[in-house]
Amino acid sequence: MVVRTRIAPSPTGDPHVGTGYIALFNMAFALHKDGQFILRVEDTDRARSSKKSEERILESLRWLGIEWNEGPDIGGDKGPYRQSERTDIYREHVEILLKKNQAFRCFCSPERLDELRAKQLRENLPLGYDGRCSTLSKSEVEKRLDDNQRHVVRMFVPSEGLCIFDDMLRGQISIDWGQIDMQVLLKEDGTPTYHLANVVDDHLMGISHVIRGEEWINSTPKHVLLYQYFGWSIPHFCHLPLLRNPDKSKLSKRKNPTSILFYKRMGYLPEAMINYLGRMGWSMPDDREKFHLSDMVAAFDLSRVSLGGPVFDLEKLTWLNGVWIREELSDDELGDRLQEWALNRDALMRFLPLARQRMETFSDIAALGGHLVSGMLPIQKSDLLRTNKSSEEIIEILQYALWRLEKLEVWDRESIFDTLKGLSEVMRMKLKVFLEPLFIAITGSSASISVMDSMHILGPDMSCARLRFAIDLIGGVSKKGLKRLEKTYSALD
Repeated sequence: MVVRTRIAPSPTGDPHVGTGYIALFNMAFALHKDGQFILRVEDTDRARSSKKSEERILESLRWLGIEWNEGPDIGGDKGPYRQSERTDIYREHVEILLKKNQAFRCFCSPERLDELRAKQLRENLPLGYDGRCSTLSKSEVEKRLDDNQRHVVRMFVPSEGLCIFDDMLRGQISIDWGQIDMQVLLKEDGTPTYHLANVVDDHLMGISHVIRGEEWINSTPKHVLLYQYFGWSIPHFCHLPLLRNPDKSKLSKRKNPTSILFYKRMGYLPEAMINYLGRMGWSMPDDREKFHLSDMVAAFDLSRVSLGGPVFDLEKLTWLNGVWIREELSDDELGDRLQEWALNRDALMRFLPLARQRMETFSDIAALGGHLVSGMLPIQKSDLLRTNKSSEEIIEILQYALWRLEKLEVWDRESIFDTLKGLSEVMRMKLKVFLEPLFIAITGSSASISVMDSMHILGPDMSCARLRFAIDLIGGVSKKGLKRLEKTYSALD
């Protein structure tokens, strides 16, 4: 058997370190077994997916040293590798299930489903579809289709018994079928849900081992059932533990920077980053902390994965990065890396036209652009308070700006300006006054280029990370406070 693994990121946001972690383990396993590693893009969420996000994900994985044998950018004989380009394939397979009476058309309105869910919550009943449309006669279905009634396609699921499947790390897992909903397979617009596309693609692309995060364990019965319905061999499943913050909570950007490109922008070495991700729940046979990717591939064994939630500790990563700088880079190599990181031509030419208007000597460049070649700025709470605003006002401005900026699909000066100006208007604040805490958070001083230009050059990852840092610096937001902010923020629209 040829080993084939895959990573299937959704291009709906920042390239997450968790994506890098799962990709690394899939690639290492495949290479160790002389197999192939595939990348495909799960872009069925049309509202949130973007080409820019896909590009950023591929860029970040390549920066880490992740390489794939087949994918949307390099092709392959199992393509296409974007789900949005495989719609006809999914529809054909749904028709197979409908003909075999293993799926059914559901005409229930969103309102009816909302009422059903509310009733189940009110009466403390299990959540899920009640199967109303599963008993419709063939003639009734045809009549509704002739009337062009909107509908989805759902799968039939057993009402009792257990789904039993094997996991390479966890052994045999049993889940009661009563906990499994009649999953939607095809949406009203004819696009597939993750569950259908995932199974069809894994089969047609010859994926032998599905190595993914443990959050998919409870969905696995749906996938097992689809394999059985189609009469296909079930791949080997392996569910890796989720990355955790130092406090053991699920890794999230509220508590830890999660974008791979943030770490690139901060000046971490990709070799150190991939080394650190390789230590997330796995260890070398000799327990050494520092190792090359080639060492990990040569020694890789899934049985060495620990099920305890691996902790993504920024301090530990920073220490390891320092070890790599000191032990692996010559002076010449360090000089080359620094030049590429801080003084690459593209970044420099975006900055110089803005800086020259304020320069009198070359030495002015440090004050004007030092924040562009820095990580998190050494600002203090007092710096933010000098804007003559209360802590609550500053948090409100920074948090609302952060939420707005996180949704930007196009990151350029005009889009940033329009976003922040629009927000200042609905908050009934003069733009200059509104921008004061953002200026401190992003540039660290008043002697710099404009905050809009700075954010454009820094990019979304670093810009948003600095806003989160400033929010924490001024006092942070409690769970109760976050709910209050969300309520007032929603009222702005």
